[in-house]
Amino acid sequence: MKQKWEEEKKAVKAVQIAFDVGDEVNRKIRIEALEQGINPPDRIRQILSLPLNNKPLRPRLSISLSADDFIILADKFGVAPNDRVKIRQLAAETLIAYLDVEKRQQ
Repeated sequence: MKQKWEEEKKAVKAVQIAFDVGDEVNRKIRIEALEQGINPPDRIRQILSLPLNNKPLRPRLSISLSADDFIILADKFGVAPNDRVKIRQLAAETLIAYLDVEKRQQ
């Protein structure tokens, strides 16, 4: 139990920093991270010679959706707006189908 609280203390002490470095630097770091299969914060840590987090990275895409977005997607997919799990599933399937189309066009 004590170890859990020690980890919590570390998390509380962590400070998130945003860098306003311009579009070119932002894009370069994101591309390098993508090419290395890591997330942009880990690429920044590499560049700054900081230790990387040893937690496994779950490769995922994320988006913030408003209540109106859920209504739009529910209408698009023909499901109830409050069925957010189904909307999420159908949105993921749409992204996968998009990639399949892109692959066939190449």
